[in-house]
Amino acid sequence: MNVGRLWLTVAILLVAINLRPAMAALGPLLDLIEHATGLDATGAGLLTTLPVFLMGVFALLARFLRKTLGEVNGVTFGVVLIMLACASRAYWGSSIGLLASAAVVGLGIALVQALLPGFIKGQFGATTGRVMGFYATAIMGGAAIAAASAARLNELLGWQYTLAVWALPALLALIGWKASTTGRELAVAPASQQAPMHFWRYRRAWSLMLFFGLSTGVYTLILAWLPPFYIELGQSRQLAGDLLAGLTLTEVIAGMLVVSLVGKYPDRRPLLLVALGCTLLGLAIMIMSPVSLALAAIVLLGLGVGALFPLSLILAMDHLEQPAFAGDLAAFVQGGGYMIASLMPFLAGWVKREFTNLSLAWVGVFVTVFAITLLAFKFSPASYRKAFSDE
Repeated sequence: MNVGRLWLTVAILLVAINLRPAMAALGPLLDLIEHATGLDATGAGLLTTLPVFLMGVFALLARFLRKTLGEVNGVTFGVVLIMLACASRAYWGSSIGLLASAAVVGLGIALVQALLPGFIKGQFGATTGRVMGFYATAIMGGAAIAAASAARLNELLGWQYTLAVWALPALLALIGWKASTTGRELAVAPASQQAPMHFWRYRRAWSLMLFFGLSTGVYTLILAWLPPFYIELGQSRQLAGDLLAGLTLTEVIAGMLVVSLVGKYPDRRPLLLVALGCTLLGLAIMIMSPVSLALAAIVLLGLGVGALFPLSLILAMDHLEQPAFAGDLAAFVQGGGYMIASLMPFLAGWVKREFTNLSLAWVGVFVTVFAITLLAFKFSPASYRKAFSDE
């Protein structure tokens, strides 16, 4: 890897680290936020649901955004929005302010996630799977740092400045991205030279969307509600945050394992099934013995969900060789997928409000993961070309 490509990879990782902290830092502080703002459990769930839903809406506009803004400029704008939204939380801590900043964060993340996969495909070609693995791992790494630091920073800064501090790494990512992408836009073939593919016509596109959406929904639900669940069970705020941090750190390890193994498994199904099995075991423990076997649950869930996120993205990118089309497919999968995923934190908040605890939510997630395990068997490499053929 030459020096320019190395710095580009570093810049991509810096950007990726900023795609989850604005949400991951909320969980350990959620009861404080509810008390200070008057939000109930359903409203608190919206703080995660809203950005994830908007991530989906704008991902569906990826082709338009690529033509209008360009990939480099679009990612730049997205990072700026994340930075400004995080900074606003230091001074605008009302329920309306938090929901507004959540919407802006969602828009910023959506721009990055809609445009960056196609850019990576165009820049890295045959090594796209590995770089996408690093990218997804960095996303989870940012969530781990945010979750681990939230309770401790709250003691020093208060919850508003704890949420706002994430404007600083976003600024660093902005500087790194701008420095490493000068002239890079020209290296990507313009998508407008070929007619767009209408992915809504293809059954496989919908299957990939459903798989990504439900597996990502598990991740977003855990991100939003695992700390409140353990606080509800009598554990300390710091321990609850540490459990989420431990889970996301395990996700990072799982992501690195995916990076090291993905090249050896052109058929992604063995890796997918191992990840889904770990997730099911972790959820079973959360349902039956969440406190005494908390460490086992955290490790299993982290390994499972941490591998599913990059694998589901890589799986979508595998289906098409042309970078723009692969980027458009990734955007379609993420667009509808994030809309599906956004419902899960909201529904978990409703379950908590109606049934006073989150135990039933874990049962629902277990059933969901079992269903997508059955779906995973369909994704054989032999089916890739046929899946998007009009013959």
